[in-house]
Amino acid sequence: MPMIMSQLMLGLVNGSFYAMLSLGLAVIFGLLNVINFSHGALYMMGAFVAWMGMAYLGLNYWVMLVLAPLVVGVFGIVIEKTMLRWLYKLDHLYGLLLTFGITLLVEGVFRSFYGVSGQPFQVPEALAGATDLGFMVLPNYRAWVVVASVAVCLSTWFVIEKTKLGAYLRAGTENPKLVEAFGINVPLMVTLTYGFGVALAGFAGVLAAPVIQVQPLMGQNLIIVVFAVVVIGGMGSIMGSILTGLGLGIIEGLTKVFYPEFSSTVVFLVMVIVLLIRPAGLFGKEK
Repeated sequence: MPMIMSQLMLGLVNGSFYAMLSLGLAVIFGLLNVINFSHGALYMMGAFVAWMGMAYLGLNYWVMLVLAPLVVGVFGIVIEKTMLRWLYKLDHLYGLLLTFGITLLVEGVFRSFYGVSGQPFQVPEALAGATDLGFMVLPNYRAWVVVASVAVCLSTWFVIEKTKLGAYLRAGTENPKLVEAFGINVPLMVTLTYGFGVALAGFAGVLAAPVIQVQPLMGQNLIIVVFAVVVIGGMGSIMGSILTGLGLGIIEGLTKVFYPEFSSTVVFLVMVIVLLIRPAGLFGKEK
């Protein structure tokens, strides 16, 4: 039982990262219709910005938890303003190729400065240690990752699905000329939406930094799994990305207990099964 519970907790932590990253992808694709392949590189960038702020400037973890996503968000805004906005009316392939090129560029820059070896990132003192729950020993930082991720994911879903701002965002992507007629600056809204989507990746990177070593290729393998999560949940589905990310993390954790050799491929098997039954994904809408 302790082993099962510890693997479930590890799966929930991984699922939290899947949920946050897939949420950012879903926001960008659902509202901007762009397949953002650079999401993994921006996740890595968030972790590195946090590490640099602590190592070079002496800032603490809590400051960088806010500052690093803002830096990544601003970087995303620059990308959107200078490159992506010219591709919105073109085929998805152009946006995919552009963001793939940005991935190679960002990873190459960080690899040239820091190599491929990982940088140590200490758990903040307030979250160090573990709590004995009786049936398992729960690391405090891992519990914080789950709570923070779920809180951010649900807050994002609420804003997009239940508020007037979210209604403007959805309307602006469906009929921008009509929304602009009401005095709303749709291009600015689109730019800020992309910035927010990549800021979510940066936030996930800061959360992940104390759990795994900070290194330039940390987002490379993860982004493939995250795309699978988005496809399973339904492209552009906000709640689908959140629930699917958490659920697949738990499934992956349980697989490591009963059949470890299969744990790295179980997500893709689930994707194949779901697409055979529901091509639009679990929460996606058929066109």
